[in-house]
Amino acid sequence: MASKRIIIFDTTLRDGEQSPGASLNVDEKIEVGRQLAALKVDVIEAGFPVSSRGDLEAVKRVSSEVKGPIICGLARAVRGDIETAWGALQYAKRPRIHTFIATSDIHLKHKLNKSREQVLEIAVEAVKCAKKCTEDVEFSPEDAVRTDFDYLCQVVEKTIAAGATVINIPDTVGYALPDEFGAMIARLLEKVPNLDKAVLSVHCHNDLGLAVANSLAAIKNGVSQVECTINGIGERAGNASLEEIVMILRTRKDFLDYTTGVDTRQIYRTSRLVSELTGIVVQPNKAIVGGNAFAHEAGIHQHGVIQEKTTYEIMDAASIGLAESQLVLGKHSGRHAFQQRLRELGFELGAEDLDKAFYRFKELADKKKHISDRDLEAIVADEVQTVPDIYRLDYLHVVAGSGIIPTATVRIASDEGVVERSGTGVGPVDAVYRTIAGCIGDEHQLEEYRIEAVTGGTDALGEVYVRIRDSQGHLFTGRGSSTDVLDASARAYLRALNRLVYQARAKGDQEKPPGRGV
Repeated sequence: MASKRIIIFDTTLRDGEQSPGASLNVDEKIEVGRQLAALKVDVIEAGFPVSSRGDLEAVKRVSSEVKGPIICGLARAVRGDIETAWGALQYAKRPRIHTFIATSDIHLKHKLNKSREQVLEIAVEAVKCAKKCTEDVEFSPEDAVRTDFDYLCQVVEKTIAAGATVINIPDTVGYALPDEFGAMIARLLEKVPNLDKAVLSVHCHNDLGLAVANSLAAIKNGVSQVECTINGIGERAGNASLEEIVMILRTRKDFLDYTTGVDTRQIYRTSRLVSELTGIVVQPNKAIVGGNAFAHEAGIHQHGVIQEKTTYEIMDAASIGLAESQLVLGKHSGRHAFQQRLRELGFELGAEDLDKAFYRFKELADKKKHISDRDLEAIVADEVQTVPDIYRLDYLHVVAGSGIIPTATVRIASDEGVVERSGTGVGPVDAVYRTIAGCIGDEHQLEEYRIEAVTGGTDALGEVYVRIRDSQGHLFTGRGSSTDVLDASARAYLRALNRLVYQARAKGDQEKPPGRGV
């Protein structure tokens, strides 16, 4: 008998983007959406259209420009939300409206101030409304795990009768244990008479670190769709991690006889892209995509892997897109070898972006003997930007040392002209940032500054991540890389400031969803 096919519903662009400080602009959402299509996920939840003009535009453009997966948009069980969602989704070849309302007594009492009967009626009417727009309608009873089971069965049965084609059971606050959640799914399939007429899905949060385990328990008990995010990002402790679910199903087929349509060779590239654009760094010991996932330091482990990889590696690094390069890149490498290696890493650059990246590569190759794949990824991430360089660093000079007051001289160029200024700080980075801020003048506060080496050695690229907050409380991230950490710091800071200014000018692309959803 053939393995059961599990539908992978990716909500990185919706629930994942609700991570604090992870807001993506429209162009960045398009870039992630295209990469998710290359990853071959089945469904992309592109956003929450009613939440802001920016999200509305993002869902509309993902619907128009990203081909392959079903494109889904979230809507509260409110006619206006649903109609707005359809206004954006109608451009998709395969659109889906995902509507939701809370069903647990704690939410009914403290958030909605409604009775069970009222919420049931609202849910049914919302599904009927969405059904008039599109055939594919998903319904989620928010906080299903803490909902009275008999009432949950009633809501599920009635919404399917109203036309829901997918029923999603969310563990909204990450409360369930795997055995408990699996048993709940099995009971739903047993008790709801028309559940065979809809796809059964789950959406698990990671508050207790059990999102992936709960998703697997649900799969074993009969669900056909799992909702997850790249790198497990999302509100609070995040969501079920797509790469972990997919690779567990692939690696343990002896125990879990299920398949997905995901192209696992695109996992690492997708993980890096999401990390770079959101500014949320993947922890080194993160399963599957962490920097240490395929690293071996203990001598006995190294010896075993040299003799036979399977002694300590249960997965092939190539299966997630980490195949070793067959080309050694250095100062004498040409454009064709450079472009070929980028393609192997999953980057398809246009002529202008390729020129910029190749120029940076040549600059770096003059300073480093060997260029690693991580160096190339950092170069591409640094040069290929979805936000225009409104402000550009023309000149940077820093004086610092023991007994010297750190001083920075900075020249910033923009379409409005060139501004040059000098300033001091408690350290060299502080001096650079104070001086840049004085040149630009937009009101903001530095929330986070983080630096790490891309590779080992004293000639390693330094990669800097910066997070700033504007006067309205919105967070913006920036990253920069260079063998000079002060240059990398200035690049990262300017990128964050450019995002702040770009977002402010775009207008309406700043608000988080009015209801957090499932």
